[in-house]
Amino acid sequence: MSRLGELLLREKLISSRELDEARQESERSGGRLGYSLTKLGYIAESDLTNFLSKQYGVPSINLQDFDIDDDVISLVPKDVAIKHQCIPINRAGASLIVAMADPSNIYAIDDLKFLTGYNIEVVVASEAAVEEAIQRYYDRVNYEEVMEGFDESEIDFTDDEDESNVVDLEKASGEAPVVRLVNLILINGIKKGASDIHLEPYEKKLRVRYRIDGVLYEEMTPPLRLKNALVSRIKIMSQLDIAERRLPQDGRIKLKLGKGREMDFRVSVLPTMFGEKVVLRLLDKSNLQLDMTRLGFDTEPLDQFQYCIHQPYGMVLVTGPTGSGKTTTLYSALSELNKTSENISTAEDPIEYNLPGINQVQMHDDIGLNFATSLRAFLRQDPDIIMVGEIRDFETAEIAVKAALTGHLVLSTLHTNDAPSTVNRLLNMGIEPFLVTASVNLILAQRLARRICAECKEEVPANPQSLIDMGMAPEDAASVRIFQGRGCRNCNETGYRGRVALYEVMPMTDELKEMVLQGASTSELKAEAIRLGMQTLRMAGMRKIVEAMTTPDEVMRVSAAD
Repeated sequence: MSRLGELLLREKLISSRELDEARQESERSGGRLGYSLTKLGYIAESDLTNFLSKQYGVPSINLQDFDIDDDVISLVPKDVAIKHQCIPINRAGASLIVAMADPSNIYAIDDLKFLTGYNIEVVVASEAAVEEAIQRYYDRVNYEEVMEGFDESEIDFTDDEDESNVVDLEKASGEAPVVRLVNLILINGIKKGASDIHLEPYEKKLRVRYRIDGVLYEEMTPPLRLKNALVSRIKIMSQLDIAERRLPQDGRIKLKLGKGREMDFRVSVLPTMFGEKVVLRLLDKSNLQLDMTRLGFDTEPLDQFQYCIHQPYGMVLVTGPTGSGKTTTLYSALSELNKTSENISTAEDPIEYNLPGINQVQMHDDIGLNFATSLRAFLRQDPDIIMVGEIRDFETAEIAVKAALTGHLVLSTLHTNDAPSTVNRLLNMGIEPFLVTASVNLILAQRLARRICAECKEEVPANPQSLIDMGMAPEDAASVRIFQGRGCRNCNETGYRGRVALYEVMPMTDELKEMVLQGASTSELKAEAIRLGMQTLRMAGMRKIVEAMTTPDEVMRVSAAD
């Protein structure tokens, strides 16, 4: 692959600048050049594999189209597959067909021939596809395999609150099947792109559910008798007290996944009627999208948002329910504002991602370190920009407003249904109307809608009347093309993969400020904001339908009618 860059440059598929940047990325991450080029978006994976195919005269394949037998996989050990970035895909007589990221690697081909005793026929696949296939097939340990040979009688605990069995719990949580099952639950969650993992005990059932793209799916139902051992294993991993089973606890697990990638799990344990429920929130910094143009912003709302976050003072509020992407939007804004000339401090509960160059403070209510206390301390630290994780009460709101009025830019979140109702939420907290109008620059409401899977996307017949009922203009409803996902392995048969954000951006114009001072209702504020050009969440969703990003059902699920 050392010649790959020069060959691509010669064919004018990349520029010399792109080659230099990809080489620097390869040196920094320890990855190969081809992987860095595709990761940085300088060349598509399909274009790279087609180029290698023509260059070396070998066929190119899509590994997603194959279901490789375990007998074939077993011919090449995992460490060899990783070393040579290859995976066996089929046997044909005395030949073994092997997919490789680098078909020119003669040493690897000779090594495989000696190791397997087969003649090696090479096909080319992208490095990312080979890596994904290695993970999928070599780590294909399923629930049945984990539980095979496991005697349930080894673990049998009563459900009362007696803590005398803590020693037994600790011992049981270290049993091989329990350890393997917890590892399986965590690793599967990462592979399936889950944002949360729920371990839930009921009277006659223990179930594990994954939240994927905002929707919960049942993954497995381990034996009920394992519930205390599984919870104790997770508690030990997150350094919690396994003897305490009556109070909620919060902790953190950090996993190293290779190639310098780390995954954090935020752990919450809650005592319920039939045992402790555990919810793990997955925090993958490598997936944190900080580029605002890729978050789903349309051009005009993005311009309004960026204009307001670049003001020297005032308040920008982001609203929406839990899991609607508010934190990502705020981090994107902070990332753009993060310059050497700015002193930025954040009060967060919890700190989800570490952002270099920003002073992040973790809240500890038990010792009196809350949002209000932190805000007061920030104002004595010569700040330029302040981010408050959430405005929950009058005290925090009052200090945030005062900070916004005294030359500081304040970013924060609230839990409200839409942008106009945020004004009344602040008034209900006790903030005076003239302070709200003087301090708030812009309010942004957002939701996350599931994106149609690109692999199985297909056009379906449109129902113009249902689109009109949603709020779409009749002329648009008559001409729009509707798409949905058929369901495939790539999207776990759901038809959706990934999410796109819907935004409702309401700048506090002079007209809106005047209405607030006159005591206007939420519906009156909303009507005036729409008249002034605001795109509501439902309107944003309909635009995403027209752009074939999501489906009408999904827009109706996450947004209310105007």
